[in-house]
Amino acid sequence: MRMQDIPFGTTDWSQVERTEHKGDLGTALWRTRVFGDIRVRVVEYSAGYVADHWCEKGHILFCLEGELHTELQDGRRFVLKPGMSYQVADGAESHRSRAPGGAKLFIVD
Repeated sequence: MRMQDIPFGTTDWSQVERTEHKGDLGTALWRTRVFGDIRVRVVEYSAGYVADHWCEKGHILFCLEGELHTELQDGRRFVLKPGMSYQVADGAESHRSRAPGGAKLFIVD
């Protein structure tokens, strides 16, 4: 990821409009800012959320609240708790997420 042509700025995430994205179960509420080719989001998964797809996009993801369960297509599983993060490159390892009790994440991709 190369960050360029982004002037210094601050974001009050409570003022960023939310968009709703349905999963197989539950919903994800995204607050999104885009800086050039970089998308930055605060995402809240409802309790019981299950993703509706295998994701191949690269992310740096930081768990703020709750618990995120991530499964890789090869069967490996990981649980993120507050203060934990994961990182994966574009096209490296397909993954999908669920949040049995809900989760709040900070994501850069």
